[in-house]
Amino acid sequence: MANAPHGGVLKDLIARDAPRRKELFDEAEKLPAIVLSERQLCDLELILNGGFSPLEGFMNQKDYDGVVAENRLADGNLFSIPITLDVSKQTIDEVGVKQGARIALRDFRDDRNLAIITVDDVYQPDKEKEAREVFDKDGDVAHPAIKYLYETVNEYYVGGKLEAIDRLEHYDYVGLRYTPAELRLHFDKLGWSKVVAFQTRNPMHRAHRELTVRAARARQANVLIHPVVGLTKPGDIDHFTRVRVYQALMPRYPNGMAVLALLPLAMRMAGPREAIWHAIIRKNHGATHFIVGPAELTKAGAAAIVAPIAPFEDSRKAARQTVERFGSFYLIHVSTPLEHAEKTDKRGVYAKARAGEIKGFTGVDDPYEVPTNADLTVDLSTTNVRTAVHQIVLLLESQGLLTQL
Repeated sequence: MANAPHGGVLKDLIARDAPRRKELFDEAEKLPAIVLSERQLCDLELILNGGFSPLEGFMNQKDYDGVVAENRLADGNLFSIPITLDVSKQTIDEVGVKQGARIALRDFRDDRNLAIITVDDVYQPDKEKEAREVFDKDGDVAHPAIKYLYETVNEYYVGGKLEAIDRLEHYDYVGLRYTPAELRLHFDKLGWSKVVAFQTRNPMHRAHRELTVRAARARQANVLIHPVVGLTKPGDIDHFTRVRVYQALMPRYPNGMAVLALLPLAMRMAGPREAIWHAIIRKNHGATHFIVGPAELTKAGAAAIVAPIAPFEDSRKAARQTVERFGSFYLIHVSTPLEHAEKTDKRGVYAKARAGEIKGFTGVDDPYEVPTNADLTVDLSTTNVRTAVHQIVLLLESQGLLTQL
């Protein structure tokens, strides 16, 4: 039996409104419409399929104010990220957005009407307060979500409940896209009662596999690999590449232990608030336990593993100082000789660097400062990846960092 949805009931608006689909479709064809942006479509999809339960629409001002100030909806339910429909003054005037109005919400990709919103209110948010309370206490304008808030998000928010017409169409990895109801049914079919969900927006490595397996075994649970394939951080690896990595890793799990499903979420990079939000979403998808990545975990007081190149001592020192404000920091030095890296390079990246086709390549035409204070040093020219991962895990276990998984 899957975990109960957040708020007690899965708000699957697609299923709820399916009997009225034709009626709503015909009405929407005659209504004024708001054409949604890519991020708004991501939010809409998870409202309609219940991923954002207990939400049944975009937040009105009462819910928005409660979430920004206290991480709570007006009804008292925990919710940490504002889910809002932003519009311009021009759109308000042209479409006739006002309290009580019924407006179609349209997909910019194919001009299909996906839902109808009944407007509860139209309000102007305090963006500076939202930036500081939700994303970064210092309001750093370089933060990607704050930059997006100030430069892209429109000046008015529209709150109101939704009625669903159609789900969004996806044409890539359709077999890996589960709604919360579908994933819950899948868990039930498999007989899974405990599910550890793993959140990531990056490619997974063998260490991730090892940690998720250990977490699942510690809880006598199964694993849901649930990567985000909506909007992530600018500069992130595209989801097509990442999904191929996830698919390649799945056979490495013990038979029957893990399932891969894709989450069409627009991330906010909101630190601990983001972690709470992701946990709520995975709870709605049926998970009972949750693992989240480094940016959110470090500030929240949990353990995280990252794999940067970090060639300079100053940057490593800065990273240590930042992390040690919240917890322990362990530096693992992968000291594989450059000659071995070149010898085993099947992609020819080092050869291109030697030929000058790639500039600023660490170890070739860019310096590397060898760490002098590593907590563990591994050399992949003299040992294999499995042994190196095991050494890292043993180090973490010796410090008591894995005992609570």
